[in-house]
Amino acid sequence: MAAIGEGNYPFQLSDSEWRARLTPDEYAILREAATERAGTGELLGEWGDGLYSCRGCGAELFKSGTKFESHCGWPSFYDSINPDAVELLEDTTLGQVRTEVRCANCGSHLGHVFPDGFGTPTGNRFCMNSLALGFDAAD
Repeated sequence: MAAIGEGNYPFQLSDSEWRARLTPDEYAILREAATERAGTGELLGEWGDGLYSCRGCGAELFKSGTKFESHCGWPSFYDSINPDAVELLEDTTLGQVRTEVRCANCGSHLGHVFPDGFGTPTGNRFCMNSLALGFDAAD
């Protein structure tokens, strides 16, 4: 698995710029691949119409219409806004194989995707950290 932000992303900042832009908790998730505690995220209960974006760079990632209640403790979506919005990488940490989801614009860690989204059109569950996302309500 490549280091966070390693690669040729359109949006790039130095480590000191990331630290100035993000809160310590946001930095830990977006730039160090930490995970917020289940059930604590501010966007878990957000069900309004709008767009979810990367908290690091503002790139649009998910439409509210793809969000579903997965009972996993994190906001879940069955698809990204378009295939190029996210980057999927193999993650072998924690002694298992998972698929990490990163913002394709800045390389920030967002969460993981699992092929267990039963009843969704794609069968996928993009399990995202609330602190990795911003939400812009539709007008």
